[in-house]
Amino acid sequence: MSKAKAKAKQAKGKVKEELGGAMDDTRMQAEGSAERMTGKAEEMTSEAAAKMKKAKGQH
Repeated sequence: MSKAKAKAKQAKGKVKEELGGAMDDTRMQAEGSAERMTGKAEEMTSEAAAKMKKAKGQH
């Protein structure tokens, strides 16, 4: 997954999490939190892959 898509997933998760909090919907809050964390993990994976390519000289 690209870094941009991962960032978008994080943003969507944050909105869902905050909306769930405002509506007192703990399920929506939890789903948003999970989506945000998944996006963060995907971003970190994307960054690690880019660093590996750079280290191998494959810009």
